Amino acid sequence: MNKGALWAVTYGDLMSYLMIFFLVLFSFSITRNDKTKSRKYEESLGNIQKAFGGKADSRGLERAKAKENESQVETNLKESMRTGDLANLVQIQSSERKVKLVLTEGVLFASGKADLKEPAKKVLGPIAAELKKIPNDVIIEGHTDNVPIKTGRYSSNWELSMARAYSVLQFMQEQGISAKHLAGIGYGENRPAGNNATAEGRAKNRRIEISLMKTD
Repeated sequence: MNKGALWAVTYGDLMSYLMIFFLVLFSFSITRNDKTKSRKYEESLGNIQKAFGGKADSRGLERAKAKENESQVETNLKESMRTGDLANLVQIQSSERKVKLVLTEGVLFASGKADLKEPAKKVLGPIAAELKKIPNDVIIEGHTDNVPIKTGRYSSNWELSMARAYSVLQFMQEQGISAKHLAGIGYGENRPAGNNATAEGRAKNRRIEISLMKTD
């Protein structure tokens, strides 16, 4: 071994120790549930790797960027629920896996029908405008109460719920959301959100749920 190059071994060890030191410092500065700090951590890690001559983890950086975009869309939707045209018309629920928007039957459809009412498009339009900003999957679920359907067009509540989910899905596609990111499901009366024994509960069950799936 060339003794004149021994300094490079020591230098390499020093750089490795410094990198580990910085990673430990960053690990102390974040918590598992703090998404903002987590994104900053991943970005900083990439910068450290570049600084020490390594290649940044492109997948980690892309994931951090995707999370940031999701957070912005979620913030915009929540703001619309509070102060915009969607206030009092749409409920929003958020978890680690998805952002779910809940719209009651009366907002979108006439009783027993699956064709979107004209005012419904004004409600769904701003939602679609936000959802199409990111390439995430969007799942649309149709739900009904347990009162037997009385129209001749649909043979069951299950069929009606699927037709309603498809109507919303079709509208979302027309607004520019890619078909490959859209899915529609009809649950009929099988997943109630309220008590079917009361009028209030049945009204709560007749709904459409639009879920924006988050990056894993």
